[in-house]
Amino acid sequence: MDWDKLRIFHSVAGAGSLTHAGDTLHLSQSAVSRQIRNLEQSLNVILFHRHARGLILTEQGELLFDATQSMAKRLEAAQARIRDSEDEVFGNLRVTTTIGFGTLWLAPRLVAFYEKFPDLNIDLMLEERVLDLPMREADVAIRMKEPSQADLVRRRLMSVNMKLYASREYLAARGTPQSLEDLSSHRIISQNSNAPQVAASASMIRRIISADIASHLRVNNYFGILQGVVQGLGIGVLPDYLTEDFPSLVNVLPDETSNEVPVYLAYPEELRHSKRVEAFRDFVVDEVITYRRRNRDN
Repeated sequence: MDWDKLRIFHSVAGAGSLTHAGDTLHLSQSAVSRQIRNLEQSLNVILFHRHARGLILTEQGELLFDATQSMAKRLEAAQARIRDSEDEVFGNLRVTTTIGFGTLWLAPRLVAFYEKFPDLNIDLMLEERVLDLPMREADVAIRMKEPSQADLVRRRLMSVNMKLYASREYLAARGTPQSLEDLSSHRIISQNSNAPQVAASASMIRRIISADIASHLRVNNYFGILQGVVQGLGIGVLPDYLTEDFPSLVNVLPDETSNEVPVYLAYPEELRHSKRVEAFRDFVVDEVITYRRRNRDN
């Protein structure tokens, strides 16, 4: 259906007159009449009854006018938001990150984000697969390694280390290990050392399980490992960013740690000036600064 003809039809239906619609659209009466006639022919219906008092919509014309009114309102709303986009943050933002970081660090902090930006809707996609930002599979990514694509804006947020944690209740009941050898009487909870997303902690996990541990529970994400640790099931290999939100966890064998894991925020170059992306980026950066400060003061 021709959008230009619909625009003219909407104006004529609202004005009830070819002449008045023509004045609004800066078209001659004959040009407006011709477009309406072409639209009626393309739809094979009569849209207006010609009356001495003007034009009256037929039943089919009423249906079409309802549709064009809805379209006009949505276009007006979009135009208003485009005009105000320099000052307002609204719409949808697709954010991708890992299951562990998204569940355990990012999601709990979104309460404060929504209080500040209630009109912005976030689609939080948690998966280990790296989504293609240039192909717009997501708008923003938080990744546990530096992005390789050249056409991305990137910012390093923080560094993460994997460490051993247990609940106070578990250690009170089973004892606190003082060396790797002491782990032989404990259950270790970790991801599989061959999993690609745990490359930085793979050597640590292999070093731990070489201590002839009593039992080994493998879970394919850190949320599951955390639940096992909290429930007193064993000693878990977990990221150290959990210590702020889960102060009841005890770091066991503090000298046992993984290689440093860099955390990056990235988004396509074409979204550099997006208010949605800017709001989310600044919020995450502020949260990271607060997180670092608290850890330094503790």
